[in-house]
Amino acid sequence: MAALELTWYGHSTWHVSLGDTDLLVDPFFDNPKTDTDPEELDPDHVLLTHGHADHIADVDRYRGAHFVGTPELTSYLSDEYGVDDTTGMNLGGTVELGDAFVTMVRADHSNGMDTSYGASGGMPAGYVISDSKPTQESDEEATAFYHAGDTSLMSEMRDVIGPFLEPDAAAVPVGDHFTMGPTQAAIAVDWLDVDHAFPMHYDTFPPIEIDTEDFEREVRATGSHAEVHVLAGDETFTLE
Repeated sequence: MAALELTWYGHSTWHVSLGDTDLLVDPFFDNPKTDTDPEELDPDHVLLTHGHADHIADVDRYRGAHFVGTPELTSYLSDEYGVDDTTGMNLGGTVELGDAFVTMVRADHSNGMDTSYGASGGMPAGYVISDSKPTQESDEEATAFYHAGDTSLMSEMRDVIGPFLEPDAAAVPVGDHFTMGPTQAAIAVDWLDVDHAFPMHYDTFPPIEIDTEDFEREVRATGSHAEVHVLAGDETFTLE
């Protein structure tokens, strides 16, 4: 079992360090929760859940990294940003990235991109990042983190992601309006059966300003055993 160092940079931006591998998810540093200069980070891999501006705004800071996303999104990065080192994958697929195994899972959201030709980024996604390859055999020694992306509540969390990919921790959007709010996010945490839950995608813009105590209260109301961690921006949590 390997430790995962999880650092939240506000909104949906997470840095995941696993062994000698550094991954950055959805780089967007123009948010009120972080004081970090994106140039300070040097990820090996950048994972993109979808093509909305508040998830890809800082991709140009990491031209030397390897990018992962849907084929439509990685093609867009190549055309618009000149990013050459990409892996296009799709829902259900698992790729090995250094010490990490990354599985792309479904998210229920939209994925139009802000271009003059109205391009689609394909299906929106989430990722499960694990220190071992997922199989049908339960592995109590494995450690896995689920980044839900932008999503509503979906039965896939209860029927597939929780029981088969077995995340120990989940970062779930809670800001409402564009994604789940506290109530649906709490139900997601319960369905996933995780030990640790992190709220994300909130307080960045007026429509998604919330009181995170609502999320903590809703998680308790489900009967979930998960511990809720409301991280400060730029704060790191070690998942062991």
